Amino acid sequence: MGSWISSIVRAEHAASGGGLGAGLGDLPESCIAEVLLHLDPPEICRAALLSRAFRGAASAGVVWETKLPKNYAYLMGKAMDETARARLCKKEIYARLCRPNPFDGGAKEFWLEKNRGGICMSISSKALLITGINDKRYWTFHTTEESRFKSVAYLRQTWWFEVAGEVDFCFPAGTYSVFFRLHLGLPSKRFGFRICNSEHIHGWDKKPVKFQLSTSNGQKVLSKCSLSEPGSWINYRVGDFVVDKCDVPTRLKFSLTQIDCTHTKGGICIDSVFIFPKGFMQGKVFNTIAIL
Repeated sequence: MGSWISSIVRAEHAASGGGLGAGLGDLPESCIAEVLLHLDPPEICRAALLSRAFRGAASAGVVWETKLPKNYAYLMGKAMDETARARLCKKEIYARLCRPNPFDGGAKEFWLEKNRGGICMSISSKALLITGINDKRYWTFHTTEESRFKSVAYLRQTWWFEVAGEVDFCFPAGTYSVFFRLHLGLPSKRFGFRICNSEHIHGWDKKPVKFQLSTSNGQKVLSKCSLSEPGSWINYRVGDFVVDKCDVPTRLKFSLTQIDCTHTKGGICIDSVFIFPKGFMQGKVFNTIAIL
């Protein structure tokens, strides 16, 4: 869309004899702002490069107000203190919310997906309840640059595999998908090359893992899948939930289990839980099978 506007401006410029006549750049900023209302945020930023008038319209609060979530005041309250946010214009608020915003002691963070303005969230493995996590015979925390939180939980071996978590948040209205980000094997680097230690991988081919998702307003999802593809980070899709009211907190609970004690299992990294607007994909995704 931005390139389309640019081509029109160039055509008007040529037709007017190199700038002797009026062009789109001579339109009032209020008229340009009406056009920009129909563009996505990245397109608005590109349109701002066309002329001074477009640059002024692209900074107008009325334009960015429509791109912000309706509950952006709540989100900004999570992101920064009131004194600091009072100095920001609507465009700056949008840009600030597009950055990772830690909350709950830094173990969770949210941000706006910059193209459409949907809320994304990541929940660290350290914010999850992992059965046996304090027993270093079975679990350790491994430092890695491959995690947003610079650390993942690594399982050597267990009989009872259970990971659970929750979050209480005012999500903007819409449909969201929940994912567990998992990795079979322990990733590391050697001589500058990425390698995967598969020493402890076992047991995941015997029985599928089960995922559960529930919300405070009664939505429930059960799904399952077999874990495979060692050496790759995979986002396993748990299921979807719907938010109708952005001013009412949604308490979301989720879990990952394989509690069949007839065999041990191990060799898996748990990085985080992702929450994305439905349809937004990031990384390698595996769709689980719903359990009716």
